[in-house]
Amino acid sequence: MTQSTEQPLLQSYQMGPHKLKNRIVLAPMTRNRAGAGNVPTDLTAEYYSQRASGGLLITEATQVSPQGVGYPATPGIHSPDQIAGWRKVTDAVHAKGGLIFLQLWHVGRISHPDFHNGELPVAPSAIRPEGQAFTYSGLKDYVTPRALELNEIPGIVADFRKATENAKAAGFDGVEVHAANGYLINQFLEDISNHRTDAYGGSIENRARLLFEVLDAVVGAWDAEHVGIRLSPSGVFNTMGDSNPKALYGYVIEKLNAYSLAYLHLMNPMAPIDNHPQLVADVAGTYGPLYKGTRILNAGYTRESGNALIEAGGAELISFGKDYLANPDLPERFAQNADLNTPDQATFYGGAAKGYTDYPTLALAAK
Repeated sequence: MTQSTEQPLLQSYQMGPHKLKNRIVLAPMTRNRAGAGNVPTDLTAEYYSQRASGGLLITEATQVSPQGVGYPATPGIHSPDQIAGWRKVTDAVHAKGGLIFLQLWHVGRISHPDFHNGELPVAPSAIRPEGQAFTYSGLKDYVTPRALELNEIPGIVADFRKATENAKAAGFDGVEVHAANGYLINQFLEDISNHRTDAYGGSIENRARLLFEVLDAVVGAWDAEHVGIRLSPSGVFNTMGDSNPKALYGYVIEKLNAYSLAYLHLMNPMAPIDNHPQLVADVAGTYGPLYKGTRILNAGYTRESGNALIEAGGAELISFGKDYLANPDLPERFAQNADLNTPDQATFYGGAAKGYTDYPTLALAAK
C-alpha cells in the first residue's frame, strides 16, 4: 500500500469554490433522531461536527415540506425552528473546518396517512409500493398513494426552491437534490412507478421533467456550484426499477452536464439485482463516464476500493455510509490504516446518543 499521504482518498480536491481537505464524503443517512417539530437537536450538531474531518458532509435526507414526511423523527427545512436547529449544526461543523451540504427530500408514496392527518401520500401515479412504512405507532402496510394533479406540481417545485433558500439561511455550504432511492423525484423518473399520460409521464423526457424543473428552481435560488444531485440508476429499493435504465439515466446525466453542478452523486445497487437484467452492478463504469464534472460514488466502497477507483479516474470523491457512521475519525483511520469500529445496526434508527455520538475515535480508544 502507498504511504498515507499518497492515498487518493486523502488528497485535497477543489470542487468549484469549495476546497475539500480530502476526498472522503459522509454519505446521507437517515438516523431518526430529530426533536419535536422535526427540528435538529444539539445532539445532531455533535454528530455532524464529530465527522467534520471529512472533505464533505452530506446530511440525512431532510423534507422540503410537511407533505414530504415519510418517517418518524426526520428533520425538515421548512420552518423557522428547523432552520435555527440546522444553524447550530452548520456552525458546529464550520467551527471544526468542515463543509456541509443539506440533502433535500420529498418521500412521495413512501409514507403513510399517519403522517398526514389521515390524507393519502402523493406520487406520480396511484401505485402502491411493496413493504411497510415506519410510523410512530409501528410498522404499517404502505397504502395506494394519490396521483398528483397537474396543478399541484408547481407547488412541489416551489417547496424545493424555498427549502434551498432556507438551507442557505441555515448556513449550509450547498444542497443536494435527492432524486434516488425510490422517493418522489425518482418515482417520476422510472416507469415502474410513473404511469402518467400527461406532460410528466410516458417518454423519458416527460418523466425527467420534474427533476429538471426542481433543479432549475434550486439553481435559481442558489447558483449551480452549490448544488449537487443524487441518482440511483440501478436501485430497486422501495419497489423501483425502469424498463430501460441506460436510456433513462443516459438522457438525465447528459442533460445534467449543462448545469455545471457541484457534483453528481451516483449510487451502486444496495440490494441484489439478479432478477433485474436491465440493471447494471457497475454504476461507476456504466454511468460515470457520461458525466463531465465531479462524481461522487457511493455504496460498498472500502479504503482500498475507494482509493483504486479514484486512482483509475472512475470518480473524484467517495462517500461512505456505515463505516463513517461508526468511525467519526474515518479519514484519520484511513491515514493510519487502522482497524474500524463495527457499526451497531440496532442503533441505526432512533434513540439518543448510543450508536450515534458515542463511537470512539482512535485517540479516545488509545486512552
